[in-house]
Order: sequence, then structure tokens, then C-alpha cells
Amino acid sequence: MTTLTEPRIASVEEIRALFPSLQRIHAGHPVAYFDGPGGTQVPKSVVDAIVDYFYHHTGNRGWGFPTSAETDEMVAQARQAMADLLGCEPGDVAFGPNMTTLTFHLSRTLGRRFGPGDEIIVTRLDHFGNVSPWKSLEQDRGVVVKEVPFHPEDGTLDTDAYDRLLSSRTKLVALGWASNALGTVNDLAPMLAKARSVGALTFVDAVHSVTHVLPSARAMQCDFLACSPYKFYGPHAGVMYCPKDLMEDLDPPRLSCAPQAAPERFETGTASHEDMPGMTATVDFLAGLAADGATRRERLERTYEALHVRGDELIGRLWRGLASIPKVRLFGPPPGRPRTPTISFVVDGHHSRAVAEHLWARFGLFLSSGAFYAANVPGDLGLSGPLVRAGCMAYTNEEEVDRLVEGVADYVKVKGS
Repeated sequence: MTTLTEPRIASVEEIRALFPSLQRIHAGHPVAYFDGPGGTQVPKSVVDAIVDYFYHHTGNRGWGFPTSAETDEMVAQARQAMADLLGCEPGDVAFGPNMTTLTFHLSRTLGRRFGPGDEIIVTRLDHFGNVSPWKSLEQDRGVVVKEVPFHPEDGTLDTDAYDRLLSSRTKLVALGWASNALGTVNDLAPMLAKARSVGALTFVDAVHSVTHVLPSARAMQCDFLACSPYKFYGPHAGVMYCPKDLMEDLDPPRLSCAPQAAPERFETGTASHEDMPGMTATVDFLAGLAADGATRRERLERTYEALHVRGDELIGRLWRGLASIPKVRLFGPPPGRPRTPTISFVVDGHHSRAVAEHLWARFGLFLSSGAFYAANVPGDLGLSGPLVRAGCMAYTNEEEVDRLVEGVADYVKVKGS
């Protein structure tokens, strides 16, 4: 692998040493976790931060005594950390149990403004966490949800179709930044600009993208952006960006006696306070990989730049290896196109679950099969069954990629007739 000199970050070996789970052995192999698109492994520093909270700081907020005040401070620190990651201000950051719950909460909130004849645009690439909450408004509020198709040959959105769907009736455009099924990274800037030109609000599902693409939410001029820290080495939680002035203008369902100021007004019920130091530790883990940078945001920029280069190298190696195996079909943009280091494939004539089981049972390769809640994708690719998906993360190395290629080749050799 190419040695990076600019920007400089920790080596893959140094990164791997931070993850105790990588010591697990299965089928005589160190486990290779290719299931990152569904949830990454977690570094020890994040676990330690959560454990420390439980042991030494547990207390509810706003009551003044030491553990309560410490919890208040940890929530504030988490908001600042996520603001640094997302490229916004702490007052723009709302927390929830997961992205899907936050998005349903937002759909109910915006639904109070929408009615019959109003339209929402989603895409057929999207995880249903960014489809079902908006579809629910068809029944609840009589709105119409329209879907942008994608090109099966390369997994990219049909932007001409998107242009045709936009109109003065469009009240919201909800776009996935990156496909968790195919790895496609969508060019959002022109799509968001066109949505703004017709007066529509814009929602970005950044769950898959934030692992690989550092956002600048304020600069993107989107109205909402949601992500899940457990997809980028953190705890199970949800985070939503919304400019504070817009959040103040919204009327989310909430308790009348709960905080009314943004961003707390969007946070229903008691938060998972232990996740707050975990989220701060997650952002600091990513920033801490960089050798240079005066601020946390600058270090994050350097980390993401370097990890992008490594991810491109790994995905190119994996794509070429899998493409050389008979009966294997790959989906999504090829290497060199905008994409995350996530690959989906099938072995023709074989159920993807059987392929995945062979890989974990014989080669210690933990990866998944299915539609991954992007429920439209397999059918739109012309498939009657699920996909096999493999994602390369910060801790993935070349040996694991080569082992995955070897494992698929072995499956074809043993089961392929």
C-alpha cells in the first residue's frame, strides 16, 4: 500500500491496535469485519468513555449537584464534537436514539405543515430510514411521495428524472448522500440547489456517507442532515443537523413542560446520556488519527482525506479481485468514480446468504447479505434475491481484502457447479 506523506495519519496497524474486537479468532482466522456499513467496530477509547460515565458521572440533567452538572457538561461537549464533525454550530445539533427515529419525528413535525397536493421527493437508492417516514405522510396528510430512479448499470441516480419530478408542489426533497447498498456517492450540490429554487426544504440522509465523506452541513445549505455514530466507530445513537433558527421555527411533538429552546426542543424524552461522552470520544478518535491540524476540524479534514485515499486503494483491489472470479457480478460505480469503499455482489445461481455463510464459516470473514433496508435496490437491479455486501473501514487491511477474494473464489470452486 502507498505510504501517505500528506496528509499524515496513523498507519493501518496503529489504527487496528485501538480496536480490541480485532483480536477475535473465528475458523482459525483473525476476524475480518466487512460488516461496517451496517455498524462498525468500536475503539477502546469510546468504550472507556461510556464506562467511565456509568461508573462516575451518572445523573439526570439540570439539577445542579455534581453528577448532574457533569452530565450537562458532557452533553454540551458532545454537541460541540458533533458540530465539529458535521461542519455547523452546537446549537444546530439535536440528538435521538437513531437516525430512523429522528427522521420519523421530523416527518411528523413537517407533516403539520403539509397537506393534500403537496409533494415529497425521495430516491429508489435510499435506505428506507429515508423513505418510510415520508411515505407515512401519504396516509397521514395526503401528500404524494415521488421516487427518483437510478441507473442499474452503475448505481447512479437519474438526475434527469429528478429534474422532471421537481415542481412548485415539491415541499421537501429527501436525498441519501451515499448508498449503503451500492456505495454510490451522489452529487448533491446541484440537486439541493434545484430544490431550493422551487422553495422546497432539503433533508440529507448522511448515515452511510459520514463514515467516508466529511460533511460541511452549513456550507451545503441543506435544511436537515441526519447520521448515526455507530456507523463511524461510535455508540448507537442518532444525530440531526438543523440550523438553530429553523429548528426554533418548527413545532415538533413534545411535552409541554419540556425545554422549548432549540436544540433541546427537538429531543423527546430523556437522552441516552452515556452515549454523549461516547460520541465525543468517537470524534476525538477520528481527529486523533491525524498528525497535523491546529483545530479538531482541521485534524478531521486530514483524517478523512487520508482515509479516502486508503479506501480507494482497498476498493480497487477488492473490485479487481472479485471481478476476476467466474459467476461473480458486481454492482455500483466502478473504482475511480465517486463511491464509498463498499461493494455489493452476487454469485450467479447461488443465494447470497449461502455465500456469506461460507465466508464466515471457513474464512473468518464477517459480512452480510440482504437488501440492507435499501429495499428497492435488488429488484431495480433485476435480481430476485439479496446481495452480498462488503465494506472496507479504517481498520481494514490488504490481507483481509485478499482473504475475501480468496474466500469467494473458494466458494465458486466448491459450490459453483
